[in-house]
Amino acid sequence: MTTAFIFPGQGSQAVGMGKTLADAFPVARAVFDEVDAALSQKLSALMWEGPTEELTLTANAQPALMAVSLAVVRVLEAEAGLDLKRDAAFVAGHSLGEYSALAAAGTFGIGDAARLLRIRGDAMQKAVPAGQGAMAALLGADLDLARAIAADAAEGEVCEAANDNGGGQVVLSGAKAAIDRAIALAGERGVRRAMLLPVSAPFHCSLMQPAAEAMRAALADVAMQAPVVPVMANVGAAPLSDVAAIRDSLVAQVTGTVRWRECVEAMAAAGVDRFVELGSGKVLAGLVKRIAPTATPLSVGTAEDVSAYKP
Repeated sequence: MTTAFIFPGQGSQAVGMGKTLADAFPVARAVFDEVDAALSQKLSALMWEGPTEELTLTANAQPALMAVSLAVVRVLEAEAGLDLKRDAAFVAGHSLGEYSALAAAGTFGIGDAARLLRIRGDAMQKAVPAGQGAMAALLGADLDLARAIAADAAEGEVCEAANDNGGGQVVLSGAKAAIDRAIALAGERGVRRAMLLPVSAPFHCSLMQPAAEAMRAALADVAMQAPVVPVMANVGAAPLSDVAAIRDSLVAQVTGTVRWRECVEAMAAAGVDRFVELGSGKVLAGLVKRIAPTATPLSVGTAEDVSAYKP
């Protein structure tokens, strides 16, 4: 089989994630310790003990999810002989998961990834005052329909496609009033369901431009190397290996659409027939089932999953 390793994004966090890995494997515990040290915060305690409200904060959830994903990588390297350079055709991640994918592929270290994601989370939270932005999921809409609804709902405000997740799920992001109008329009235009998402800011739209500038500055200060395997980038839905292109793509990703459906389609078209999700939850494996139904999706996020994993 030809394998791609994929890394989850925000929304996959849960109190307790990574705990079985840390208890069972010293290499996993070392990842959590490294992230704690990089952030000068006992993030691992928050991950394992909660409260949920604090873990869900963007500035905590982003590095926490990366930590779990990289702990899984390190455990599979130690226990199952995983070698991404040999075993993967591509790596890819959903939004913040792209940082996990890049860290797994050696573009930057785990500590740098944690610090970048803390900056990213803080900057995204501060870019728009609380209550002024919103996001909505349209279920039963393709990207073209979602973009048409967004354009008509905007009325001079920001209303854009933030995530094309596949399987008829597109997320819109923008000004709260415009998103409310989009939800109403979606019902009139045959969208099966349209609902506000419980998020703290309107991610992946042009309102995030201040956060994009913060990431441009932060990424300029981080040493980066070419990944050992191509990274299927969110905004271009195309593989990248060049460091300068990856840096530009990560900046563009803050305001751009996460083209997850196209990323999975591109990897499948290139011959990938197994998608292994590394980290918390099974969200991406579920999306893969809908986007590439002939491929085999697999999720590895616990000590039990590691024991069952076959290279």
